[in-house]
Amino acid sequence: MTISFQNQVAVVTGAGGGLGRTYALMLASKGAQVVVNDFGGSVKGDLNSNSGATRPADKVVSEIIASGGIAIANYDSVENGSKIIETAIKSFGKIDILINNAGILRDVSFGKMTEKDFDLIMEIHLKGTYNCCKAAWPHMQKQNYGRIIVTSSAAGLFGNFGQVNYSSAKSSLLGFGKSLAFEGARKNIFVNCIAPLAGTRMTETIMSKDLVDALRPQYVTPVVCYLVSKNCKENGSVFEIGAGWVAKVRHERSPGYFFPLNFSPENVETHWNEVINFSNTKKKHLS
Repeated sequence: MTISFQNQVAVVTGAGGGLGRTYALMLASKGAQVVVNDFGGSVKGDLNSNSGATRPADKVVSEIIASGGIAIANYDSVENGSKIIETAIKSFGKIDILINNAGILRDVSFGKMTEKDFDLIMEIHLKGTYNCCKAAWPHMQKQNYGRIIVTSSAAGLFGNFGQVNYSSAKSSLLGFGKSLAFEGARKNIFVNCIAPLAGTRMTETIMSKDLVDALRPQYVTPVVCYLVSKNCKENGSVFEIGAGWVAKVRHERSPGYFFPLNFSPENVETHWNEVINFSNTKKKHLS
């Protein structure tokens, strides 16, 4: 079945490059009117000071218009998410799709991490997603329709060295997205989380060129565009995506062990292998 975004309005944050750019381009190519948001900052979140350079959001808007699409740029930080959504409402009259993609890195081992390193990551990733969703929510509720993508990460699912701040934010977003999905379902607002792996400005410093080439953002984009389409009825799910590979992620619980109510730490030690044994699991996941 053909997927079209004709007469729909999409907001993509962090769309000046990498994954966000490819999302915006594909949405526009399929008929969406797109708000291309990009703060224009560095990977660490600092505002680039080259005043003579064309802003990243403007470059993407130019690409879309040159291909016959419709787009407008927005330069606000997700810290001011309401202004980003306001751009969509003022320019196009509504918002149907919100892809929360903007993010930064402040990677450092925990012993050397400052409070600013931690707070800034939480502010951009977690609070920034909250800000944009909060502003878009009443519009989606009123029209009884919406599609939202929350961007987590493998670091949020499994943790990673030197990313206590980033992993904390991305793990929090899983709970945020799943909870929002429960609330949105009755209004036909579907929310899904993705954990993408792509060679972008944020990852190229830690990946070889061959790996960056193999993990092109374009290999993630079709999945995201499907998830935000009317055709897709998935809600409250998490997907890992990269290099053309797509997998749904779910939680799993071991059968566990029931202790008598007067049990001791020694009892726990005795039966610990039964607590952590997954081999006899009957219910394979928690929905």
